[in-house]
Amino acid sequence: MNPPKTDARRHHDPEVRGFASDNYAGAHPEVLAALALANGGHQVAYGEDDYTENLQRVIRSHFGSGAEAFPVFNGTGANVVALQAVTDRWGAVICAESAHINVDEGGAPERMGGLKLLTVPTPDGKLTPELIDRQAYGWDDEHRAMPQVVSITQSTELGTLYTPDEIRAVCEHAHAHGMKVHLDGSRIANAAASLDVPMRTFTNAVGVDLLSLGGTKNGALFGEAVVVLNQDAVRHMKHLRKLSMQLASKMRFVSVQLEALLAKDLWLRNARHSNEMAQRLAEGVRAVHGVEILYPVQANAVFARLPHEVSERLQKRFRFYFWDEAAGDVRWMCAFDTTEDDVDAFVSALKEEMAR
Repeated sequence: MNPPKTDARRHHDPEVRGFASDNYAGAHPEVLAALALANGGHQVAYGEDDYTENLQRVIRSHFGSGAEAFPVFNGTGANVVALQAVTDRWGAVICAESAHINVDEGGAPERMGGLKLLTVPTPDGKLTPELIDRQAYGWDDEHRAMPQVVSITQSTELGTLYTPDEIRAVCEHAHAHGMKVHLDGSRIANAAASLDVPMRTFTNAVGVDLLSLGGTKNGALFGEAVVVLNQDAVRHMKHLRKLSMQLASKMRFVSVQLEALLAKDLWLRNARHSNEMAQRLAEGVRAVHGVEILYPVQANAVFARLPHEVSERLQKRFRFYFWDEAAGDVRWMCAFDTTEDDVDAFVSALKEEMAR
C-alpha cells in the first residue's frame, strides 16, 4: 500500500532549540517508531489491549511484582488521580511550597480533586520530617483539613535530588502519622540517572505508596502513568481515572510509548544525556562573571541569577523563562535532544550579553 498523501507542512525550524522546558522537545525517534508499530488493525479499547498488558510486565520489572500502572494523558492528570486515590473528601496533602501541584497545575488538585494543599517553604525544594511537622497536626480537629498524604517530587522543581535515605525518612515519618506518600516523578528518570540507581531504590524500596511516572519530559509524545506501589494504600484507581477524564480509549498509544522508554534503556539514555547537558551548561555559566547559579545542578535544570536586562536580551535569542522575575532568577532546562553545540552557543550568547 502506498503511504497516504497529506497536505500537512512544516511550520517550524527543527534546528531551533531553547532552554525553556524539556516539554519543548519533540518525541524521540524510537518512541515515534513504537507508535507506528502499534498502529494498524484493531485492539481492544480502554486499556484491554496487548500493549497495556505488556506495559504492566515492564513496570513490574522496574518496581516489583506488586506494582500496577494506570496510563493517563498528562502529568497534572496523574497527580490529581493519584492524590484522590489516597485521600478522603476531607483530606489534605502536605507538599513543598514550590511543588508543581501547588504552583503549576492551575489549582487542579484543589478545584478538580477537591484536595486541600498544606504547603511548607523549603530552602531547596525538599521536604524533611521536621518540615512536614509544620503541617502534620490536627487530625481530630474538624475545623482543619486532615493531613492524609505527603507529596514529594523527584527531581524537585528546583532541580535538586532526594537521596534514597532522605525519602525513607520522609516515608517512615509520614507512615508513623498514618499518612501515605506520593512521589511526583515527572523527571524520575533524571533522578535515577543522576543517582545511578534503579528507580525502585528511592520509591517502593523505601516506602513510597504511589507515584506519577513521567514520560513526556523524557521523550514521549504524550502520556504518563500513575503507578500503584502499595496496593493496600490505594482505592478504586480505575474508577477515579475515568471520573477524572484520564481514561484513554485508544490506550495502546499511551502504553506503547512508555514501553518504548522503559522496556530497555531509552529512558536512562535520554535522562543521562539531558543531565550531562545541564552539567555542561552549568560549567560554562560558572565562568561568566556576574552570573550566580542558585541551586546544586543535580538533574537537567540550571537555576541562575543575572541582571534582568541581560535576561530580556538573551530571551530574544533563546527561549527560557524567569523563575522569579523580581529577583532576576531564571531557569534553563536541557532535554534529551539538547546538543553540545546548543549549550556552547547559549553560553557564548550569555557572555556577549553580559559584556554589553
